[in-house]
Amino acid sequence: MNNRPSPLGYGVNDACAVSSIKRTKLYELIKDGRLETVKIGKRTIVKAESLRRLIEGGAA
Repeated sequence: MNNRPSPLGYGVNDACAVSSIKRTKLYELIKDGRLETVKIGKRTIVKAESLRRLIEGGAA
């Protein structure tokens, strides 16, 4: 049984890996407001719940 908590967010590279969305498309979705992000220093963190809603909700 996996007791690891689900991630709250992903860096851009990890978000691409878990979603199979290419980097350019991911940034386009962020720019269009379809993905929620948080900036922490220079890092862009994609909120996991936002990514999940996008994937479960249909086509990008």
